[in-house]
Amino acid sequence: MNDAGTPRPNIRRITETAVLSAMAHPFRARLIDALKVDGPSTASALSQRTGQAVGSVSHHLKVLAEVKVVEEVPELARDRRERWWRLVDAGWKWTSSDFADDPVAATAAAAAESAHFNRQVARTHEWLDTHEDTGEWADAAFATQNWLHLTPDELHAMSVEIVELIQRWQDRPLDDGAERQPVFVYSRGFPSQP
Repeated sequence: MNDAGTPRPNIRRITETAVLSAMAHPFRARLIDALKVDGPSTASALSQRTGQAVGSVSHHLKVLAEVKVVEEVPELARDRRERWWRLVDAGWKWTSSDFADDPVAATAAAAAESAHFNRQVARTHEWLDTHEDTGEWADAAFATQNWLHLTPDELHAMSVEIVELIQRWQDRPLDDGAERQPVFVYSRGFPSQP
């Protein structure tokens, strides 16, 4: 971490099934998202944000800590009873080929990818169901799709550029006093046929 509140600017490559399983749990994924959006937090604050019991939040934070997805931030605590948590990494990535030699691990990787995709679709549905009441956000939001002819290397190069673009927007200074809201951005690219 750069300081107590800023995630390390690294993307962790996941090769352990236990990490994928921990992150794929729907509530743990919500905790990860809350920490990504709001920064370091206590179990009590995360409980209020998610509507879950503090004990449940604490349990799931400990599971994520065991696989080094979150870590305690003792320097933020005002006293010994207060426990703050933050993300260890700025993001995560994995590929199915990392788990190809182990059928159980490959199943876990596929389940984790499916869980992430289902959350993306659910967020998109929620936006589509409510966007008419969002004023200028409705005009600012975007969706795009296109058909390209690419090699695997070209698709990989494009993904690197997209991730770098999003990272630049995430890392820019936000000290201009403008009022901002969390914005969910995702992109996918994969071989398909019309």
